[in-house]
Amino acid sequence: MSENISTSPVNVHEALASFDAVYSPRIVTRVNDYDVRIAHTLGDHVWHTHEDTDEFFLVLDGHFEVALRAPDGSERTVTLRRGDTFVVPRGTEHRPSSTGGAILMFEPTGTSSTGDRHQGALPDHVDSTTGHALG
Repeated sequence: MSENISTSPVNVHEALASFDAVYSPRIVTRVNDYDVRIAHTLGDHVWHTHEDTDEFFLVLDGHFEVALRAPDGSERTVTLRRGDTFVVPRGTEHRPSSTGGAILMFEPTGTSSTGDRHQGALPDHVDSTTGHALG
């Protein structure tokens, strides 16, 4: 296990209380070659795609939506509440948004929070990162 990852239990609610930035995920632990990340959510993320990996979301608090764009350009939105999970399939263009809340994500270590490609300029509140260490 990486020296940046704790070998002690981590309370995700205490970890969320340790930072305020939105769409700036923190890595709480690793499982094999996957990061378990948490993030605050508020506002719109950017349309982006992860070509080679699915993206798992668990809503820890609040309200979270994921807009999905099909290859033909049609769109649908999945609405999630506290306790809901959803997986965005690899290669699917998507844009998270939230009126406020917190999520847990499970994805391969090194996966960019803005995907392999994204649409448009990044808003100031969206951090393009492969995850930050807690603390």
